[in-house]
Amino acid sequence: MDIQILHLIEGAKKAKGITVIIDVFRAFSVEAYLAAAGAGRIMPVAGAEIPLEYKKTHPDAVIVGERNGVKLPGFDFGNSPTQIEGCDIAGRDVLHTTSAGTQGIANATGAKEILTGSLVNASAIARYILRSGVEQVSLVAMGLAGERDTDEDLLCAEYIKSILLKEPMSREELHARIEAIKTTDGAKFFDPDNQEVFPEGDFYRSTDVDRFSFVLRLKKAEPYDYVEKIDVL
Repeated sequence: MDIQILHLIEGAKKAKGITVIIDVFRAFSVEAYLAAAGAGRIMPVAGAEIPLEYKKTHPDAVIVGERNGVKLPGFDFGNSPTQIEGCDIAGRDVLHTTSAGTQGIANATGAKEILTGSLVNASAIARYILRSGVEQVSLVAMGLAGERDTDEDLLCAEYIKSILLKEPMSREELHARIEAIKTTDGAKFFDPDNQEVFPEGDFYRSTDVDRFSFVLRLKKAEPYDYVEKIDVL
């Protein structure tokens, strides 16, 4: 199996084969929690204007999104698994736009198949890929706004790759590296002055490794592609 770890928007453009677009903080952690809460179609879109337009004709839809981490004006929620927890999501369409993850999907035009990626379902992603028999895998760490590598997305890519190679990263190493992220790219979640935008709970929800046993696979559809939830037990 040819496994490449690619980086940022440019990496998404180069992705081939089964492609995992990784955004731990927070896009694809959010989508996993939305799927677990029973959301209807979860539609990742690039443009911030698309969810607002969609909601005009589908008032029951939930629109979720951010730029630079901050909730977009007129949106129901920012990009926060903590803030959506316990909300009325079941059966409702969700449109989701972010600075990194959804942009990665939009740019992965050469991919054979696209999965979203986060630590919360990393092992399920690896199991899905192994069972597919595919020869080419692209793991795209989207980083900060698709422009700078981040520790959590690189860790997720390396963890998935280790399972694919049948040399899984030890739990000790995994958790040690997560702890270290608290002082690097995760430090924003522990800033008391920043809790409205980056609540501390988001760090723990996004790094709850292998919480879910499903993958989210992009499915072509009109008017917008959506991610379908596939259990991988």
